[in-house]
Amino acid sequence: MLQKLKYQRFTILWSAFILVMCNISLGKVGESHLFFAGFDKLVHCGFFFLFVVLAANGVISRYKRISTAAIFLLGFLGVLFGALIEVLQLYVFTWRDGNWPDLFADAVGVGMATFSILVLNSAFKYAKA
Repeated sequence: MLQKLKYQRFTILWSAFILVMCNISLGKVGESHLFFAGFDKLVHCGFFFLFVVLAANGVISRYKRISTAAIFLLGFLGVLFGALIEVLQLYVFTWRDGNWPDLFADAVGVGMATFSILVLNSAFKYAKA
């Protein structure tokens, strides 16, 4: 089992980082003049973009290729992970507020990564032909 997970070590580390960063209490940091109005959504989008890219990289490292079904499965898992974080923020980490716009930003990041991986996968298949 550990042998299979070795290809996903960066994804697991990034997942733990996302989980911590999305659930810690930041106090008044979000109200700082250094952040613009949509900064939180941009961070959510970036977190989940990189999550899917790292997961896809782990699959490619292990199998030397990735199928379209696997790409969409990773996208689904990314959105599911984002939803889990929002539910945790809503019910467990009550100092944070789980909301739909954050989940939408997570889904946008997942969608961007999924689209990018699909385009690159198609380009690599075409280049080999």
